[in-house]
Amino acid sequence: MSVLEEIILGVREDLLSRKRPRTELDERIARIQPALNPLPFLKSPKSDSLDGAISIIAEVKRSSPSKGALASISDPAGLARIYQEAGAAVVSVLTEGRRFGGSLADLSAVRESVTVPLLRKDFMVDEYQFYEARAHGADIVLLIVAALSQSELQEFMELTSLLGMRALIEVHTEEELERALQISPEIIGVNSRNLKTLGVDPAVFAHLLPLIPQEIVRVAESGITSREDVIFAQRNSADAVLVGEALVRGSDPGAALRALLGRE
Repeated sequence: MSVLEEIILGVREDLLSRKRPRTELDERIARIQPALNPLPFLKSPKSDSLDGAISIIAEVKRSSPSKGALASISDPAGLARIYQEAGAAVVSVLTEGRRFGGSLADLSAVRESVTVPLLRKDFMVDEYQFYEARAHGADIVLLIVAALSQSELQEFMELTSLLGMRALIEVHTEEELERALQISPEIIGVNSRNLKTLGVDPAVFAHLLPLIPQEIVRVAESGITSREDVIFAQRNSADAVLVGEALVRGSDPGAALRALLGRE
């Protein structure tokens, strides 16, 4: 069993323990503000230059399967505010508990704290999770091509749109990119990490990002730890980068984010 398969097995088990009739989620969704459109935040006319004008999706991330514990993060809302003030275009909140130490409570707390769009970062394998995401304030959800059949990708994309959110479609191979393009995505993330082995290869950015049509927002994910990494992704057509570990490991996440943007 691959690492991805093990994670999804745990996600399904945890979902069974909290799944309830959808009435409460529907009521919460009816009360919350409309979802934010992340596209203007992620892709600006300036993003074709190398003057620092690239968007950052900054992640609230306590741990990972590849690195173990990263940071305790007792105040996810406070961290999200730091990210926003430092220039993050989007805040990503890990909600998977077993491997990443996240929760839906983190997502709700962050939603109340920031005004930029929020990404629910999880392994979305059941339609109930999409209602959860919207009920807790997500504007974007993650769809991992390697974790889903083509029919699931299409169905979940349609459900995401129905709920007023956008989908970040994550790929790691050319075959996965071809599958992603079949569902008319607005945002595609190229993950340099192979979720089946957890190995990272930055060359994946150079190979796949230029293949994505320019009208689609192109996000480089994983392995971004320095300003040089950001520039490398940008030179290979990235409009945005998703960063977690490099921000939470240090003592000053705001300064770390500004450094990635070339502002320090």
